[in-house]
Amino acid sequence: MTQVRLFFILLFFRKILLLRLIIIKKTKSYRKNLPLRSMKNPLSGNYANRHLLAALLVLCGSISFSAKAVLVKLAYRYEVDTVSLMTLRMLFSLPFFLLIAWYANRQTATRYSLKKKELGHIFIYGILGFYVASLFDFFGLKYVTASLERVVLFTYPTLVLLLSFLFLNKSIKRVEIFALILTYAGIAIAMIENFSLPDGNDVLFGCGLIFGAALAYAIYMIGSGSMLKKMGTLQYNSLAMLAACTAIILHHALVYQLALFHYPKEVYFFALLMAVFSTVLASFFVTAGVKIIGASQAAIISGVGPIATIILAYIFLDERLSHLQWIGTFIVIIGVLLITLKKNNE
Repeated sequence: MTQVRLFFILLFFRKILLLRLIIIKKTKSYRKNLPLRSMKNPLSGNYANRHLLAALLVLCGSISFSAKAVLVKLAYRYEVDTVSLMTLRMLFSLPFFLLIAWYANRQTATRYSLKKKELGHIFIYGILGFYVASLFDFFGLKYVTASLERVVLFTYPTLVLLLSFLFLNKSIKRVEIFALILTYAGIAIAMIENFSLPDGNDVLFGCGLIFGAALAYAIYMIGSGSMLKKMGTLQYNSLAMLAACTAIILHHALVYQLALFHYPKEVYFFALLMAVFSTVLASFFVTAGVKIIGASQAAIISGVGPIATIILAYIFLDERLSHLQWIGTFIVIIGVLLITLKKNNE
């Protein structure tokens, strides 16, 4: 088991090294094709540094996203309910997203004037992508490990592909069919041992909830495409998050009458970490990085997400994966990366 764990940790660092080599190769190609006058531009010498910084931003964003499940599991140790934990996370996130929405609007050269119908569009998809998906995800984490949660949630690109095929009449290539089979075979391998355990049904139920979260986020991604192009990622995601904040606060007001100030201090600490690192900074880092290195390279880096969660869960939650779960995780990562890279290269 130690050798298998060491293999995946080495694979994590191999990915970072490979990324550095890709950036160096692209830099040489970039400089080779530059006109002589452009070579004298001081900015051209910073090309590799900017790309390395962008890659590190995406890497940090992916790891921050991956830490969310671990933080939720840590908070659950202090007897906090799911809706209250979600509400605290959103309340801590709210000032940041208000500031980001204001800043993004000021920085936009041509401000896009939203119509009422489009505001409704953002509100609906924001609730679906950040409220419904988070609700299912947080509930699911009561029944499954953080490591398994991340593996199941990581499959949302496959659902985007399937939904686009079923409802948008988009074709699926052979390599994508292979990747779909590979991904869901990996999930089956990762889960198969749980069926023989006493709490196997609970694990299956939890995985179903998290799969529902992945489905809700996939619908959000498909439905948001046109508005993202019009408004930009920062503006759109900030407004969508504000809609989700409104929904979860109303939910808590109806169920618990906003009784949020009687929990141990550790609950607020973990909720704050979730808000700052796993929500606000993670979104900003990935968005900023993608603008420089592109979606394809960002997708490769994001493949470290499940491995990062497994390592963090091992350190902070003392979680252990079996050989089959390690193999299943690795297969899922390969399958999802095949689909993501194919989509980004089209």
